[in-house]
Order: sequence, then structure tokens, then C-alpha cells
Amino acid sequence: MATAQPRHQALHLPVLLREVVTALAPADGGLYLDATFGNGGYSEAILDAAACTVMAIDRDPDAIARGGALTTRFGDRMQLLQGCFSDMRSLAGEEAVGTLDGIAFDLGVCSTQLDQPERGFSFRTDGPLDMRMSKSGESAEDVVMTLDERALAQILWDYGEERASRRIARAIVRARDEAPITTTSQLAAIIHAVMPAQRPGQIDPATRSFQALRIHVNRELQEVEDGLAAAEAMLKPGGIMAVVSFHSLEDRIVKRFLTDRSGGGGRPSRHLPDIERPDPTFELVQRKPILPTDEEAATNPRARSAKLRVARRTVHSSRLPPSTGRA
Repeated sequence: MATAQPRHQALHLPVLLREVVTALAPADGGLYLDATFGNGGYSEAILDAAACTVMAIDRDPDAIARGGALTTRFGDRMQLLQGCFSDMRSLAGEEAVGTLDGIAFDLGVCSTQLDQPERGFSFRTDGPLDMRMSKSGESAEDVVMTLDERALAQILWDYGEERASRRIARAIVRARDEAPITTTSQLAAIIHAVMPAQRPGQIDPATRSFQALRIHVNRELQEVEDGLAAAEAMLKPGGIMAVVSFHSLEDRIVKRFLTDRSGGGGRPSRHLPDIERPDPTFELVQRKPILPTDEEAATNPRARSAKLRVARRTVHSSRLPPSTGRA
């Protein structure tokens, strides 16, 4: 099985690539879905591993454009679909429901997006306060300029687990009363001004707030929940789902979903009678997540917090209604 680093590695190093491809075990004639195309690392490795077909989804039009090189190389074995992975059922077509041999998710932000100042994902370089993966809809600027202090603080707490959420939200509201907040450097400066100075070894004080705004703007956590449920419907019995997450908010959703769908979770209370549970739609390939090797963590900083969870589809019917892609 070929699992060498893909040709796009100068742009983006796929995390846990070998482990994901090993879990999927691509076979000749198989049909696989790369739910988070990015720069195509997983797609290329899967296509190199077997004479199979890959459908790949990304909401970012730039990612779809970058995928042209792979469609040229692999022809009709590579199919690119623009949209949210939660909509994989409608994007792939009803004829694909229940036919996939494997689905891979990389829930992290593509490093190419982070490295483009004009996309506004990072405070490391100045750019417009955007953060929209799809380049459409509400931007981060819209959020910080329109929501009230309480709503802003809630976003920072819920999605960034930022303990100083109220202090930062108050500072944002005060600052926007004086001048519009339109750039990443402006927002970072507002946060830095009300937070303790960064000590060696600590993350930048603006990191959690930027993460929270990005998650809110792109509905990332709801997208994960809906995407996992959609994947359940798309996989055929024996099909593999491999999910790489990068922070506790994502991993908690994945773990909870797989625990529920594999029949785990125990009884609600020892004082209550057992309740009848739905038939399990997944079985865990292993209970604990797969972590990157020390070598990968040392060479690719993005991998350090990554966790891979793998599950196999059972023969039992999906819990999704038959005519919808939503849970």
C-alpha cells in the first residue's frame, strides 16, 4: 500500500496520513469519500493505494480549484464536489447512499487558509477580519461589529473556552464604538491590551478568541454533528469512518457520537430500569484514539494535538430519515 507523503506536502502536511489510509484499507473498485479535501492529501494517498474512486468535498472554492491537478492525474477516479460535508448526501447523490467503502474527515483548518492573510483566519499577519471558509455569508467582522457584549462573550466561552470571555467582549464593544474593527491585527491588538503578557511557552492570548470566532462563523461544531450522521447513511455495511480531530470540542462530539452509535454509554441511572436502545450502527475499531507518532509530532506541529477515531459500519439501518441529509 502506497502511503508516501503526497505531492502537495509543500503546501500542507496531512496529519496521521498513514494511519488514516491504513484504517480505510483502500481496495480496487472501492468508493471512498474525502469529506474535507483541503489540499488533497488524503484523496491522493487513497487513490495511490488502490484502483478505486474518491469523491472529495470542500466548501472552499479555492480548494476545489487546487484539486484540478488531481482530476487531471486520476481522471474520472477523482470527483470534486463543492459544498459542506454535512450535505454529502445531496452532493454525492441519492444513488451513492449506502454504497461508500470509507469516509475520511480531517476536522482541522487547512494550513493554506491560515497562511493566506486575505482569508483573515490568523492574527500572525494582518488581513481582513473574514474567516469564512466558503467565502460567503456572515464574516467575523460582521460578528464583532453587530453582536452585543453578552452574545460575544458567549461565543468566546463556548467555542474558545476563553476564561476572559467577558473582559474581551467588553473591550471589543468599547473599541468598535470608537472605530470599526475590520482587520485581524485590530482585533488581536484589542485582545492583547486586556490580557496578561504572553509568557514563554504559552499560546498567544488571542488564539482562543480567533478560534471561537472561526468556529461560530463556519458553524463548525454543528457541521461535525451533521456530517457524522450523514456519513452513517452513506457508508455500506463494513465501511470505515476515520475522523481526525484537533481540539477537545471536536473530539468530544466525535467520541459522543461513536459511543452512542456503537451502543455504549451505559444506562442513564442505576436507579432506573434499562431502556431499549436502537441497534448499533457502528462498531469501534478500537476504543482509544490513535495519536501521532513522536516523529510526526516533531516534524509537523499541526499534528501535536491530533486524535484519530475509527469505526466500522454495521448492517443496521441508519438513524437518518430516508429523505433527508440531516440527523
